[in-house]
Amino acid sequence: MRKSHPVRRAVLAGAATVSGIVLLLSLKPASDPGSASAAGGAAPPVAAQSPQGGRGAGAGTVTGDAVDTQYGPVQVRLTVNGGRITGAEAVRAPEGGQSDQVTAEAVPKLNRAAVAAGSADIDAVSGATYTSAGYKQSLQSALDKVAEAAGSDQQGAGAGGGGGQGTRTLTGSVAQTQYGPVQVRVTVSGGKITGAEAVRAPRGGRSDQVTAEAVPKLNQAAVAAGSADIDAVSGATYTSAGYKQSLQSALDQAGG
Repeated sequence: MRKSHPVRRAVLAGAATVSGIVLLLSLKPASDPGSASAAGGAAPPVAAQSPQGGRGAGAGTVTGDAVDTQYGPVQVRLTVNGGRITGAEAVRAPEGGQSDQVTAEAVPKLNRAAVAAGSADIDAVSGATYTSAGYKQSLQSALDKVAEAAGSDQQGAGAGGGGGQGTRTLTGSVAQTQYGPVQVRVTVSGGKITGAEAVRAPRGGRSDQVTAEAVPKLNQAAVAAGSADIDAVSGATYTSAGYKQSLQSALDQAGG
């Protein structure tokens, strides 16, 4: 009988080995979770999928409403951890022409101010009045969502209800003045005013400067007094009167 050549035996053994490997590979799942993301595009960031706001110990994100301004929409997204603002960013801001420079300079300042203040009671950035106003309004709407989630958590946990123990955000009625409408939003916690802001105030021409100077003072006075019994700001008589009227209507909703 003719003996097999050694080289022929080696070739046959190698072919059998390769066939076995191919068979094993064919039994492996076609893909894994990671490869699906890579093929179909990256999955959304985990933070963006987290439960919005609330009192949870973990971090979550919440996005405020988009606010239209004279130069374009502004929309703010917050990162909240343990009920506190740990991060803020403008996911939408005015673009194009001079707006690019204004946005680049103003938004980082507004982001830092939001984190530092922990509220929407922040100063407007000089030279970016409209962007600042839109930012504050969107920021407040995000905070409203956080407060609403926190209130729901408290009710779900049966945490002692009772008047005024939770945090509430109340918006007063619009007060019409000679120079434009004024509307105030307050945050009430434990029956006390913890934050106040004018979501609407006179704009245009001289009114921009008056509003920028008077409204922060009125906000501070409202928190300090805990009521609408505050003094008018010199040089802003009409704005002050409208502010107090809207503030009182907000407090009326709180029963205070």
